[in-house]
Amino acid sequence: MSQQGYVAAPPYSQAQPGMGAYQGGFGSGPTQPLYGHYGGPPQAFSAPPAVAPAASMPLPAGSSQYNPNVQQNDCTDSDRLIFLEVQTTNMASPGPPPTQQLTNQMSSMNLGIQGLQSPPPPASSVVQQPFQTPPPSTMAPPQMPPGLQSPHMSPLMSPPQSPPESMPMASQSMAGTSMAGMGRPFPGPPPPGPGGFQQPGLGSAGQFGGYMAGPQQNMPGAFPGAQSAMAGPPQKKLDPDSIPSITHVIEDDQVKQGGQVFTTNIRGQVPPLVTTDFTVTDQGNASPRFIRCTTYSLPCTADLAKQCQVPLAAIIKPFASLPKNETPLYVVNHGDTGPVRCNRCKAYMCPYMQFIDGGRRYQCGFCNCVNEVPVFYFQHLDHMGRRVDFYERPELSLGSYEFVATLDYCKNNKPPNPPAYIFMIDVSYNNIKSGLVKLICDELKTLLEKLPREEGMETSAIKVGFVTYNKVLHFYNVKSALAQPQMMVVSDTAEMFVPLLDGFLVNYQDSRAVIYNLLDQIPDMFADTAESETVFAPVIQAGVEAFKAAECSGKLFIFQSSMPTAEAPGKLKNRDDKKLVNTDKEKTLFQPQKGVYEQLSKDCVASGCCVDLFLFPSQYTDIATMADVPSHTGGSVYKYSNFQIETDGEHFLRDLRKDVQKSIGFDAIMRVRTSTGFRATDFFGGIYMNNTTDVEMAAVDCDNGVTVEFKHDDTLSEETGALMQCALLYTTIGGQRRLRIHNLSLNCSSQLSELYKSCETDSLINFFAKSAYRAILNQPLKNVREILVNQTAHMLACYRKNCASPSAASQLILPDAMKVFPVYMNSLMKTAPLVGSTELSTDDRAHQRLSVMAMGVEDTQLLLYPRLIPLHNIDVNSEKPATPVRCSEERLTDSGIFLLENGQSMFLWLGQASSPDLIQSLFNLPSLCALPELDNPLSRKVRSIISGLLEKRSNSMKLQIVRQKDKPEMLFRQFLVEDKGLHGGASYMDFLCYVHREIRQLLT
Repeated sequence: MSQQGYVAAPPYSQAQPGMGAYQGGFGSGPTQPLYGHYGGPPQAFSAPPAVAPAASMPLPAGSSQYNPNVQQNDCTDSDRLIFLEVQTTNMASPGPPPTQQLTNQMSSMNLGIQGLQSPPPPASSVVQQPFQTPPPSTMAPPQMPPGLQSPHMSPLMSPPQSPPESMPMASQSMAGTSMAGMGRPFPGPPPPGPGGFQQPGLGSAGQFGGYMAGPQQNMPGAFPGAQSAMAGPPQKKLDPDSIPSITHVIEDDQVKQGGQVFTTNIRGQVPPLVTTDFTVTDQGNASPRFIRCTTYSLPCTADLAKQCQVPLAAIIKPFASLPKNETPLYVVNHGDTGPVRCNRCKAYMCPYMQFIDGGRRYQCGFCNCVNEVPVFYFQHLDHMGRRVDFYERPELSLGSYEFVATLDYCKNNKPPNPPAYIFMIDVSYNNIKSGLVKLICDELKTLLEKLPREEGMETSAIKVGFVTYNKVLHFYNVKSALAQPQMMVVSDTAEMFVPLLDGFLVNYQDSRAVIYNLLDQIPDMFADTAESETVFAPVIQAGVEAFKAAECSGKLFIFQSSMPTAEAPGKLKNRDDKKLVNTDKEKTLFQPQKGVYEQLSKDCVASGCCVDLFLFPSQYTDIATMADVPSHTGGSVYKYSNFQIETDGEHFLRDLRKDVQKSIGFDAIMRVRTSTGFRATDFFGGIYMNNTTDVEMAAVDCDNGVTVEFKHDDTLSEETGALMQCALLYTTIGGQRRLRIHNLSLNCSSQLSELYKSCETDSLINFFAKSAYRAILNQPLKNVREILVNQTAHMLACYRKNCASPSAASQLILPDAMKVFPVYMNSLMKTAPLVGSTELSTDDRAHQRLSVMAMGVEDTQLLLYPRLIPLHNIDVNSEKPATPVRCSEERLTDSGIFLLENGQSMFLWLGQASSPDLIQSLFNLPSLCALPELDNPLSRKVRSIISGLLEKRSNSMKLQIVRQKDKPEMLFRQFLVEDKGLHGGASYMDFLCYVHREIRQLLT
């Protein structure tokens, strides 16, 4: 019996050890089975033995390869949905459930959202069987078992008959919408093997086996590509409101969980969405602000994981900012003995350690080793076997806390010095002419007063230093005893050294007068410069040498105008070549040039030197190479193309202020430990890895997110669940060595329905974005896009086969927790790095690729689904935040004014028929280049919304004002992610059609 195989195997280079998701070209592959990620071997789905083999036929030639650029926004008329049925059950009305029929829909495809949500299960999770309902006939709603109601409605149907809120929750609610069969928006021949799905021979068992007894030719759209039986008069266009909407999902979660307290005392609890405002009380598991997972219920076996293809990953933000109403982390100090750890696996004392033998020994929750309790740590147990001091010790009762580290955890067994910040300013012709150098110097006078400081300290312990450079480097002695700063020039950039030790790195408070003097002099000193060439690598090297000499870690703030073309190590040549786009060599545009910068990254990490790069280019600068060091040292890259003070000055200063003031740790090393049965195999982020387990970061700040993928190495147990502990060793801004510990416990289940019910779409898309962005370094974009589509279809097909109630083949069934996953996935495939278009700047694509690699869940969520807020009908007196609408052109109105933001860009869109009174209230001028401060309610409200967003986001955004039908509006339209992409890429509707067809292909 041959089986239909899941092929996701273009010809890849060898795999990277332990790095499962996308294989790079390093060393041998992982021994673990891959879950159909990049480079995975062809995978077969075995049909469950209980089910009779489905008759399977070769697919017609109509089936197609995913091509996002063919026939976008319209499925053909025969593919339209005819009707959509919303089905809910209400306790009060026995008999058949009420039906709301909406005509004017799509043909021959039903969309069913199966809400498999339930109240969080108790720690001893009970396995729940999915209930089965008879397949719905075409016109009558399916009957539901009596006594089952549906409190978890999918947001695309908020019908008038939704049940009252006070109703008890059913263990499994099912809100199904049917949407009839989206056909084939992507014609073309079937894919040639790799990246597609292998077709089985005649009569072989269907890959998924299951509910379909073979193709039903009389079903509308029985085969993707088969002539639909519903030919006839053309149907009207599909109502977009009938398909799942991210704005509804966000709104519903805010209504359900907003303003509430999320207590972390239950294993495997799914937290509220990242977009919801809630408060966390730590009672034994780390807050979701620190760790979020792709699913909170892991499959018990590797086979189950392979079958469903849902990646098992956690996104960790070890330094995440906590809101003011949440308790900061407690610091535990055990003196010279240091933290208590398991002898075998070295896990730190945490709530998962079980004390036995009257409190004299404890069993490690991670490796089950039994350890003696150190004498100083002994405490008696109460009648429940819990230590008497349980609530007095953070490490026994909380999910997150810190330990003061002993000298064993310090470099050379010496306590570290406080870190330093060095400001390195490019004083070449471009930066002087634009006024940038003066702007930076003026800002630093006030900004240095606000350097981050330890809680309770009056001043910051961080030292500061200053360098200016063009082809040569100028170091400044700003020792407090001097009347004037002194300059020392190093012109030999090949052998970089720091010409002075004493007086280069100083305490700002002590040397304030000399520093002021220097900042006043720098713009004048170089006012007449004609030097346009710069160096770059020697500038970073100088920073590393300075930190080595001072025996401290720290951060370099580099303000660079252009590509380094002066004769020196790290000199770069223009290698931008648009002819490579859409070829197999396109990946070279994203790869950094090897050699000098690779070694620099290594040196920086070893010295705890983080690099933040502020770029002010007017042409190509090879960001892929220039940003290589920042992206391996936990640093950030900010880019201001064609910088002009009037329009970009404030935007740049907001970024600089945030960057200098944010909370941060230095010289960090992180390790993720897990309980037996699974382990961390792959890491994505602004990190450096010398081996397969230690994640090294020269600095880690409140915005850095590290995504960690897990694989099984044994069977997991439903009783004990799965545990993970993230331990981060770092130096504080006050110069103290500390360990920050985050613990999380997850459920394990042998039921796939539990896994799908506990999925978190926002985390899944973070994982897919990072793994795809890494894959494009080694593979053609076309393969990467194909694999993303295949895996989306695969995850949903597995749900359909194993968890959903039986239903007609033409139904698209989506799990409730993943119903908006296709929107995000389609949006990801239209992002600049994954779109092969010669119109996009190579630097912009490389910049976005690197920015996303270090993002946490909330940043990728917003980037892939921007907020679109109508301002023309806003209530100026209400405190309530404005409600966003779907990101689609259909939501814009000629008379409207809309604000769009995605964390990186911000637009104010003015409809061509918007009321002159509104425009007058906002601008008061005929010219619309900036938003002035006006004293009227609308102006105040709009400016308060914008400043609120700027404060909340990790980056500053420049407000761009666009009028409908003006040329710059094209820039704005590429952010309407539910529509067809400007540079290629399907609309959300077409993508859903395509994925549905892929699923049916897998199921037949």
